[in-house]
Parts: sequence; structure tokens; C-alpha cells
Amino acid sequence: MAVVPSISNTRLISNGLALNQEKRVCCPKKPHLLQVGKRSSLFSGRICVSQSSPQIAAPKAVANDKEKVNKVVLAYSGGLDTSVIVRWIRENYGCEVVCFTADVGQGEMELEGLEKKAKGSGASQLVVKDLKEEFVKDFIFPCLRAGAIYERKYLLGTSMARPVIAKAMVDVAREVGADAVAHGCTGKGNDQVRFELAFFALNPELKVVAPWREWDITGREDAIEYAKKYDIPVSVTKKSIYSRDRNLWHLSHEEQSCEILEMEVIYWRTQEMSQRRGMYMMSVNPVDAPNQPEYLDIGIVKGVPVSINGKELSPASLLAELNTIGGKHGIGRIDMVENRLVGMKSRGVYETPGGTIMWHAARELESLTLDRETMQVKDMFALKYAELVYAGRWFDPLRESMDAFMDKITEKTTGSVRLKLYKGSVTVASRTSPYSLYREDISSFENGQIYNQGDAEGFIRLYGLPTRVRAMLEKGI
Repeated sequence: MAVVPSISNTRLISNGLALNQEKRVCCPKKPHLLQVGKRSSLFSGRICVSQSSPQIAAPKAVANDKEKVNKVVLAYSGGLDTSVIVRWIRENYGCEVVCFTADVGQGEMELEGLEKKAKGSGASQLVVKDLKEEFVKDFIFPCLRAGAIYERKYLLGTSMARPVIAKAMVDVAREVGADAVAHGCTGKGNDQVRFELAFFALNPELKVVAPWREWDITGREDAIEYAKKYDIPVSVTKKSIYSRDRNLWHLSHEEQSCEILEMEVIYWRTQEMSQRRGMYMMSVNPVDAPNQPEYLDIGIVKGVPVSINGKELSPASLLAELNTIGGKHGIGRIDMVENRLVGMKSRGVYETPGGTIMWHAARELESLTLDRETMQVKDMFALKYAELVYAGRWFDPLRESMDAFMDKITEKTTGSVRLKLYKGSVTVASRTSPYSLYREDISSFENGQIYNQGDAEGFIRLYGLPTRVRAMLEKGI
């Protein structure tokens, strides 16, 4: 096996694992009913069944028209879906699978044991890259500076993470000589679009394998049965079927309780409600937060945070510190019904403690440094910026051009904002900037030399002229 040159911030774990040569028996081409757990699925085609476990049919075998793949890089988390996908790709494409894991701040616990899991699932090697600083500096901060927020609530935690992961996957594919990339996104979600648009933009020659759009596994219970059949190492069980997506910016939650809009989601629903566990992990319940507020001074340079209480930190370290502080005060919990890119509505439950603090600080400083017209145009652009990021168009020229606009108008958004954190709320205590457009001598109600209140009469008559003309026309004057 060729040795891949070492790369900065990269761990390469290789294993010369040969493709499975297990003897299989193929059934005639006719419909079959696959009974898995509590669900059944009807499918047709050549069904290959292991002699050792004839009671459960594997997903459909390699089709004649399936595109030839020699080596694939899989976005790998070590969870149920991607662990099953490793085996499924080997079975159905007959190719080597290289697992790739991006460290975007999901935590050490999420990264522990991935080598063993990847090898146990059938991967030939595992590549792990530390992308935390790049994620915050090159993806989070541009969105923060733009003021991007989707449908008035969502701070785009998952949307921003997908392009940085996809970019690294394309790099790894080049490094290991892969001709395809794969992901574990379902056919109902937004992430399939985000990953694949990034692949198209960065290397249109790469083939894309999307098992959830091909196989006959219809849900997580089916996937659990498939993992059990092939001894694939996974920790999830039918009693604890839930999903989280975590990175340094946020944590999203998915569970059956979230689909019931009438239910306040506080706990994960389990078969034994007496053993229920709290859903939220990054933040305490605001009612249990400290009874005394905490004040923070956030230093900002050119629209992005650089320090906490005068202490300068790297982008990733600063966000991690704010996550800890904000989580202690129950900051950043979001429960919303959002419009997915694919057309359906879904409930989103998110935690963004540090990001919420940053967002408030940046907006408050802009109130000093941006004039009215600039702020209005920026707010219009922010809506489009958020839409582009949510829709997976990170690498579009339009978003990149909007970055140039944001660079220019925030070049004087520098200063400090003092925020008060208290039981889930973030309020501003003070704002200062050497480029502040606020002048106390002008804004004061006391008489001043710069602003003559008598001048307002002429301004109002001119400003209101269209209103007067319209009223005169309607009244026949």
C-alpha cells in the first residue's frame, strides 16, 4: 500500500484490509419482502443472501448500471449510518473505502475509538483532520460579520460546517487517489445538497455515492438490524434512537419527540419515562442558571470578536470559552419550525451559546459604526447570505462577492461591547468604538450649535412633500 505523505494537522491510520470474499448465494430475480425489526420493505432485483444468515436479506447488490468506483472517501462520524455505509459500499461497489473524519469541535469523546470502529466496519484507512481554527476563521466569522441568520432564528451551525468538511474531503480524495466521495445524508435533508454542491464546485470530476438514495434500508431500525447481521460495531440501540450533530458553533438535536409540535422538548423520550434524560447538553435550563448576572466585555476588530474581558484568544479558543460561559447561563437555546431546502417543514432544536453571544456583540457594535443606509443594505444582504449558506451555495461567486462587500463596510466595526448574561437572556450594557458615529453633543436634547431644532421644520416639509401632494390629489385641492 502506498504511504500518503503526512499533512499538517492530519492523522492517517491505514489498514491493509482486503475486501470481503465471503461466499454468497444469489436468489432469482423477483420481489422479496424484507422483514427487519418492526418494519418491512418490498424490493426486487438480485438479492444476495449470506449463507451464514439467510433470514435477513442484504440491501440490493451491485446493479449492472452502477458507476464503477475504485476508491471512495466517506465522510465518517463513527455513528450508526456511516458505520453501516462502509460495509454497504464495499458490498455494492466492490471498492476500497477510506474513512475521513473532520474535527470541527464535536469533542474528544466523539473522536475516541474511531480507528477501531472504522477498521471494524471494513475501512482500509482513517484520516482525521483538525479543522477547528479554519472552521471558525474562514466559515463562521464571515457569516457572523454578514449577520447571517436563517428565518429569524437559525444561526446556521450545520450549514456552515458542511462546506469546510466537503473541502477537506476533496483534498483527502486527491491525497489518497480516490475517484469518489460518499456521505451518509438522507434523501429528505438539506445536507445532501450542501455536500454535493461543494463537491461539484471543488472537483466536478469526483463521483458521488449517496447510499440513502440507493439502498433499501428505510430507517434507523433497519440500519441497526443490518449492523447486527454483519457484526458492525455501533453503540446505538432501538431503545435509544436519537441523533445529534455537534460542532464548535452549535449542537442540533433530532428525536421522535421533536416531531410532535405540541410537545415542549426538554427531555429525550425513552421507553421508560422514569429514566428520561435531559436533551440539552451545551446549556443549563435557564431557570437553573445562576441568580446573579455575569458581565462580559467582547473586543471586536473589523466585525469579528477577538477577545473576552481584554484577553485575546484564537478564533476557536474564543468560541469554546464563550460556549462554556454562555452554557452556564442557559444562553442560545432555539426551538423553531424551519423550511428545509427540499421543500418540507421540520422542527429544529439547537444550542448555540457562544455563537449567540458573538452575534449580539457584533450587532450592537454595528449600531455605532454603520450609518442608516449602509445598515439597511447590509441587513438585506444578510438575508440572501443566510439563504445561500443554508442552501449549500458556499462556494458560489455571489456569496464570495458579498464577502468583499462585508469586508469593506465592516472595516471600521472595531471596539468593545459589554453584555449581561442572565437566565437565558443576553442584553447590552455598554458599547464603545473609536469609529462611533454617535455624538452626544448632537444627540442631546439640550440646545447645541451643530443641530438647530428649528431646521427640522424645513426638513419635514420637504421630506413629507410626496405625502402632501397625494393627499391634495385625493381631496381635489
